[in-house]
Amino acid sequence: MAESTYAPAKPAITTPRPTPEAEEVYRRWLGFLDEEFCKHQSAERRAEIVRDQLFQLYLGRPHGGKLNFSLTSELPLNVLQLSLDPGNVTLEAEHYLDADKDRFARSKPLLWFWIMFDRSPIGLNHWLGIRFRCMLGRHLFAKMGKGVRIDHGVELVYGYNLSIEDGVIVRQGVLLDDRKEIRLGAGAVIGNYARIYTHTHDKEDYDKVIFAQTNIGARARVGTHTVVLAGTRMPDGEIVGPQGTADEQ
Repeated sequence: MAESTYAPAKPAITTPRPTPEAEEVYRRWLGFLDEEFCKHQSAERRAEIVRDQLFQLYLGRPHGGKLNFSLTSELPLNVLQLSLDPGNVTLEAEHYLDADKDRFARSKPLLWFWIMFDRSPIGLNHWLGIRFRCMLGRHLFAKMGKGVRIDHGVELVYGYNLSIEDGVIVRQGVLLDDRKEIRLGAGAVIGNYARIYTHTHDKEDYDKVIFAQTNIGARARVGTHTVVLAGTRMPDGEIVGPQGTADEQ
């Protein structure tokens, strides 16, 4: 008898999806938000849109009504309600002297939405989260390509200095320190918890901050926990393995 060999079948590649009913609702919500941010460019109106959306995501009810500041038992709730409005919060980026005040004012409500979506009860909804971040990125970034995937927990500084080409993957926990321009080339992959910087400090005078544009080439791979230093220009197809360091080329 001829000897036989067993080869396990290769698992089919699947794309997890929500139920059809949920997907329809998710798409309607994203479409509504996209339309609202297209229509409204002012910082004040965008802050109102974000506040109203966060009230429903966190508290399950529309924004409105007076807060009761007289009861100390309700102070934590008051703090939460006030903090859902981007106008009542401060972000670390607001301390930086290099921030473009006008551009950041328009970006801030969207940055707060980005942060608070990930921390909301639906923040780990993977299918929705990827599409939410891509939608928001089209209004927040200098450029947002097609077919981009950005996982949860990705940190931004300004948002407006970030350019992402088609097919880029940014995995969870990545820091994109876009105090200066960051450009991610088509098909680049940024591994979990990688740190990509555009600022550093002068060796002779640590209080002096130096800025430099950072470019990640097309189809380049930045490994998990890798640090990409300010001013780095990774060539197309370059690979830096896990826990590595990429510096100027």
